[in-house]
Amino acid sequence: MSRSHWLDEIKWDDKGLVPAIAQDYQTGQVLMMAWMNRESLMLTEQEQRAVYWSRSRARLWRKGEESGHVQKLYSVQLDCDADVILLKVEQVGGIACHTGRPHCFFRRLLNGEWKENVAVAKDPKEIYNHD
Repeated sequence: MSRSHWLDEIKWDDKGLVPAIAQDYQTGQVLMMAWMNRESLMLTEQEQRAVYWSRSRARLWRKGEESGHVQKLYSVQLDCDADVILLKVEQVGGIACHTGRPHCFFRRLLNGEWKENVAVAKDPKEIYNHD
């Protein structure tokens, strides 16, 4: 059996992607959701850090490549339908979201409106170099 056989068990969408949820391995906090293709998932397993497929940039994206906020891999899990990946990670620097927050789920629906309920931990202008 080939080393990449486990990739064949995943139900990839028509673009060759699968949604991936990153979760803090210690607290269980859902940090973010991103997309993975075969190569990014294989690299994630090989490098033991989260590597995603950026749909907007149409290229591989190593989480933290610009910000330094790498996601160290603890485990990869596949859901019952084989169409969603769960990455249990250590979020280096404590910031997973490009908005400078600990996670991407910082808006809560209250009385028919989205309300921010998580403060910015670090100004994104201090995280990303936008020369």
